[in-house]
Amino acid sequence: YNNDPFVGNLATPVTASTVTKTWLSNLPIYRKGLSPLLRGLEVGMAHGYFLLGPFYKLGPLRGSEVALLAGLFSTFGLVIILTAALTMYGIVSFDDEGSDPLQTSQGWSSFTAGFFVGASGGAGFVYLLILNAAFII
Repeated sequence: YNNDPFVGNLATPVTASTVTKTWLSNLPIYRKGLSPLLRGLEVGMAHGYFLLGPFYKLGPLRGSEVALLAGLFSTFGLVIILTAALTMYGIVSFDDEGSDPLQTSQGWSSFTAGFFVGASGGAGFVYLLILNAAFII
């Protein structure tokens, strides 16, 4: 950093470690060789899977018979909001040029579509797991 006191160095033993760098590089958003659609699908599945729980257990209908269904619909609503936010971000941030396919408007659009499908599928999957938990356990 050329002894410049105005340039910050945020490297710490945790953030600069090989373990942290390897773990972060294996996340789907940074993983090499994945298309933007598959990146979005994997990120969406993870988010859809864990978003249902808080709506189901902590939502206003948590004590009723329809708590799980209300949680599913709430999750779908949040996924739609997140997809709209990803779409708006892609419109204002990317153009048709970029070295990484994800850094283009078409790539980001594919990522967003994959996120929507993955999050909806992940929420539906965990809904079916919770609904049929008595048969599984």
